[in-house]
Amino acid sequence: MECVTEKYKVADIGLAAAGRLKIEWAESRMPVLMALREKFSKTKPLKGMRVAGCLHVTKETAVLVETIVAAGAELCWSGCNPLSTQDDVAAALAKNSIPIFAWHGMNTEEFYWCIDKCIDFNPTLTLDDGADLIFFIHDKRPEACAEVLGGTEETTTGVHRLRAMADDGKLRYPVMAVNDAETKWDFDNVYGTGQSSLDGILRATSVLLAGKNFVVAGYGHCGKGVSMRAKGAGANVIATEVKSTAALKAVLEGIQVMTMDEAASIGDVFITATGMKDVIRKCHFESMKDGAIICNTGHYDCEINIDELEEIAVSSRTVRPNNEEYVLPNGNRIYLLAKGRLVNLAAAEGHPSEVMDMSFANQLLALIHIAENGRDLDNKVYDISSEQDQDLAKLKLKTIGISIDKLTEDQIRYSSDYSAGT
Repeated sequence: MECVTEKYKVADIGLAAAGRLKIEWAESRMPVLMALREKFSKTKPLKGMRVAGCLHVTKETAVLVETIVAAGAELCWSGCNPLSTQDDVAAALAKNSIPIFAWHGMNTEEFYWCIDKCIDFNPTLTLDDGADLIFFIHDKRPEACAEVLGGTEETTTGVHRLRAMADDGKLRYPVMAVNDAETKWDFDNVYGTGQSSLDGILRATSVLLAGKNFVVAGYGHCGKGVSMRAKGAGANVIATEVKSTAALKAVLEGIQVMTMDEAASIGDVFITATGMKDVIRKCHFESMKDGAIICNTGHYDCEINIDELEEIAVSSRTVRPNNEEYVLPNGNRIYLLAKGRLVNLAAAEGHPSEVMDMSFANQLLALIHIAENGRDLDNKVYDISSEQDQDLAKLKLKTIGISIDKLTEDQIRYSSDYSAGT
């Protein structure tokens, strides 16, 4: 482990050159964020801010990190998942004098040590994916909350938990729900999760998806994206749900819906995208056919009950990178990918740069909004404004050479004329 204690801790600083090439590739695919970098590198709206980030260390994240710095902020970074850090990207950031504490394969103790190092930085703004930094600062370092103007949250699971925290009166500073922006969850969650999750499955297994029974647990934005891509690859997609309206949407998309108890015995590939624990558990493992593949694309590794799988297995071994074979007493083999963590980040590279362009542009603009207005905000979770959503979408369209219509003055008047009828 290469380590300079006060400045960074990464796996191998010698990987920096390879990481820089990845970052440059991402920059070429993230025109919105790069346009904002050019703009804010001149105006420095984050000057005087100290940003603590806890988010997957990928090439796209590196573009965001360096844009935040260009906008005037000081910054300290940690990874938000033990298996999602790309070590070459972390090295490239460290080489560029970014205080970063992240490496692939860290254990739980190391994971929270890295977050703690970022809180030592005395942040005025926090940026989260999963809210682990926010929970840690509230629980373990509450004195540091006094300096924090506000934070941002990237993912569905984190937003749900933060809203519950706010409802309980326990949230000590305002948070912007970046995840809930239309330009985030209708693109990043759907198209990003769909493509990158299948990428992770294929890298870990190299199986043919066509003709397979592909079970998707959860038909929210992420599950919809995974289902769409699996269907496009020729799989027979089955969805499981607890929400009636979500299940009905799946049915009307031509997807078979059933309970996990029913799907367990016929599925070939299983992926969880729910944010809920114990979605796949002992009774399901015992029903699965020989060779079943199981994985997760939700934020935490609790959706598959791995403890129960290990308890009933008579043996286990690693058969490929990010692919562990468990043999059950009846001789059936079950293959668990990426240790039940985010398969798209642990076994692949995460979402494509093009969709992260808008998500991370939202993160940047949300940080600037809090820097300018944080003292006037209540301690609750705020949505991204519809104006920001539309402006970002318009900028994204412009970068790919697409124009859209504008309403005429007469049409604008008509849109609010409640007296107009047939």
